[in-house]
Amino acid sequence: MYDLVIKNVRIDQLKIKDIAMKDGCICKIGSISEPANKVVDGEKRWLLPPYVESHVHLDTALISGKPFVNQSGELFEGINIWNKYKENFLTHEDVMERAKTVIKMMAGQGVLFMRCMVDISDPQLTALKALLEVKRSVAHFMTVQLVGFPQNGLLSSKDGFLQLEQAIDLGVDGISAVPHLEATREKGVTSLEQCFQLAVKHKKFLHIFCDEIDDSQSRFLEVVASLAIETGLHEQVTASHVNAMSYYDEAYVRKLLDLLKASRINIVTAPLINSAMQGRVDASPKGRGITRVKELHEAGINVAVAHDDILSPFYPLGTGSMLAAGHMLLHLAHMTGEKDFKTVLQMMTSNAAKVLGIKRYEINEGNQANFILVSAANAQDLLRRQPVAELVVANGQILAETPKQETKWNGFLEMPRHL
Repeated sequence: MYDLVIKNVRIDQLKIKDIAMKDGCICKIGSISEPANKVVDGEKRWLLPPYVESHVHLDTALISGKPFVNQSGELFEGINIWNKYKENFLTHEDVMERAKTVIKMMAGQGVLFMRCMVDISDPQLTALKALLEVKRSVAHFMTVQLVGFPQNGLLSSKDGFLQLEQAIDLGVDGISAVPHLEATREKGVTSLEQCFQLAVKHKKFLHIFCDEIDDSQSRFLEVVASLAIETGLHEQVTASHVNAMSYYDEAYVRKLLDLLKASRINIVTAPLINSAMQGRVDASPKGRGITRVKELHEAGINVAVAHDDILSPFYPLGTGSMLAAGHMLLHLAHMTGEKDFKTVLQMMTSNAAKVLGIKRYEINEGNQANFILVSAANAQDLLRRQPVAELVVANGQILAETPKQETKWNGFLEMPRHL
């Protein structure tokens, strides 16, 4: 007997099939007549693998306006506010409560895997210790990867590398550097070299905050790609943001794309926060606040889209919806062609799963039973309307259900005869 059977779903958009689960795995896809403990009618909705959030901050989430509002909207004011919050308000319980709220919010919308950035510039590593506990407490439905990153720099802040090594000892999954925030270009390069050395030594993946600045001279992405080749880490390396790439001249971009393809590293773009934060000091016409997503994808480089911040000192918006991030990307990257919608959907599913190194992710017999059901005809329809997943299944169990939104009309559609 199966644990759960969901009948009448569209797995490949056109064919209606049933899907059966037992012991957290997909046992059968097809026409199913065998008994099950629970049977659900999928009502011909689209069955998709779950969304994957490849870059999110849980430690800074839900504190927008505390201790004060980021009036300029710029990165450096956001960092200053976050540092003040850490000094005066950050506690173990505070981080746990906010992180669980965001995880529940995102899981209800179909996110079952996330890579979380954790600031390790706090000497007590309060946020990391709290999120390690959160990671364990939600592991039955949410896979969380924790990346230790130095918000204030590795070389330009006191004890930066010491705290990164302490984070490794505590059990962080991956490590990071923020080279464009170091005091000089030379220190930025050195921070990357030493971070890569630590990754090799401790067998950790790397997720670098890279060139998140409106400066055409910020060119650390080439260093990241070169080090990925030299160390042989390749796919275990991810660079996020890389906004400065949008300002590079075309001859240099051509050279860089070849290097990135050879390195096999991943790129993560965060269109919501970067469209709001970048370009603020540009003269008109202002930058779009996004890296060259379309060119990167067309060059064969794995690109994922992330939601990133949610009600933080850096971004006063955000609902945890991956579709909102994808919808913004469509506009900023000029990706509204026939094939672009499917591509952007892949950037929040299979491409992002590749970033996280998730195994047995796709909807296949024998794989883990993680998926969502949503009312959408195709990728274009999904990204256009951004409907919430109506059913979320994690490890073969129904995790969340959201009723389909419908509008009830009250009889005023026709013009009254007396008017």
